[in-house]
Parts: sequence; structure tokens; C-alpha cells
Amino acid sequence: MKCSAVTEVLQKQSPEEYACDWDNVGLLVGSREKEVRCIYVALDATDETIREAAEAGADLLLTHHPMIFKGLKKVSEQDFIGRRVIKLIRHDMAYYAMHTNFDVLGMADLAAERLGLVHRAVLQPSGKLAAAKIVGIGKVGDLPDKMSLEECVRTVKHVFSVDTVKVFVPSGPEEPLRVPVLRAAVCPGSGKSVIEDALKAKAQVLITGDIDHHEGIDAAARGMAVIDAGHYGLEKLFIPYMTEFLKEKLPELEVIGQQPKQPFLYL
Repeated sequence: MKCSAVTEVLQKQSPEEYACDWDNVGLLVGSREKEVRCIYVALDATDETIREAAEAGADLLLTHHPMIFKGLKKVSEQDFIGRRVIKLIRHDMAYYAMHTNFDVLGMADLAAERLGLVHRAVLQPSGKLAAAKIVGIGKVGDLPDKMSLEECVRTVKHVFSVDTVKVFVPSGPEEPLRVPVLRAAVCPGSGKSVIEDALKAKAQVLITGDIDHHEGIDAAARGMAVIDAGHYGLEKLFIPYMTEFLKEKLPELEVIGQQPKQPFLYL
């Protein structure tokens, strides 16, 4: 199958025009005419990922995060991004990224489904689909049942398979982890930019990643708890989802999903 045929399927799932202006998505390395028999799905195009994809005999590497964000002035082995581009070319491997277009059209829904959120709405609207359906970053809704913040933390750790989370608890209550929560917002990836949206939506807890000290304590001071389950912790959902999606849509191809591997250690 031509690479162009594969990218058409990816485009239907998450059209590139729904990506943020600053983003870089689509076919970033390789030819649309390349024959694809095997696809390797990962979150990041690291050196290890490219090596694994090459060892698996992949013709196309698909990741969520784009390896190339800024314009490249040169492609050489003196630069670590350049080295990765060269490795892809040496292995005759095309490379496609679907980042904020997938965030807008898939990632938050996957996370909301894991949490069982009901009465969902878009947290930070960014546009509309042809059917006038509002799309955007994140989701807000109600948890299946009212629960304590501590129970919510346990739920997040369980459904996203993370061992450790960082929790900013609202100031005031003597036992803040026992505060009941029902309305929740979720934003896989980096959620700093949606804190105000979550507060306006009257979320009692925001589940996201990459929350800095000041953003966290300020949100808690305004009465909203924040559960930081990590950027990788939530967005690794991309790998199993896209692996199964491609297996269903393109059954004639081999599709391999990278095994989850947290890119850092807690010591």
C-alpha cells in the first residue's frame, strides 16, 4: 500500500487543519509514494523508538509528538534531530506525526472515556466540524459518582496505569483529600493553558500533566484540585488506540504498538 493511502486514513481520523497554528503535523519525512507494509506506533520519535521501528521492519513510523517542531537549517549528524532524520532516511522509513489535531479530535475523548465522564463538553473550544460539532482541547463533565478527592486520585492511577501522581489540594479543609468531587476536567498532555477554562467550567478537579508549582498552588487556592498524572502518563493512550484503529482500517498491514515505557525515573 502506498504511504499516501495510509495518510489518507490518518487524515480522515484527525485532519491536519485541526492542528494548532504553532504545530507541525503530517508526513514530516519520506515519500508519499513509498510502499508501506508495516507501521510502528509510538508517542515520541526518540533514537530508541527509531531503532525499535527499524528492527521491526517498519516502513512508516507514526507518533503523536512531532520530532520536528522548528524549521531545520541543516540536516547533519552534528544535530540530534538531524541524526534522527538521517536514520529514518537510511532505513527508508517514512515518518508521520498527528499531534494537536489528534488532541482536538481524539485524545481528550479517550481520557474522558477511561474516567467514565458523563455530560461531557469541550473544555477549550477551538473550532467546529462540518456537522457543527464543537471541537477543542480537553473535556469537562461529571464523574460516574461523587467521590472523595482521594478516591479520584486512586481512580486516575488505576485507569491510566500510573504509579505516581502529583496532587495540588484546595486550601482550607482540614482533610482536603476527603473533599467530595463530581465535576472533573481532563486534558492529556500539558494542562497549564486550560486551568482558567476548567475554573470557568466549575470543575472541582483538573486531571492533566506538566503543572508547575505556581499554577498548581494558585488553582488550589481558587478551590480546584489538580491531579498531575504526567504528560506521558495520560498521552500514552495514543499508542494502543492508534494501533487498534490502524489494524481495523488497514487489516492488510502489520501494525506494531510500542510497549509503554515511562521516559524518566522517580528516585
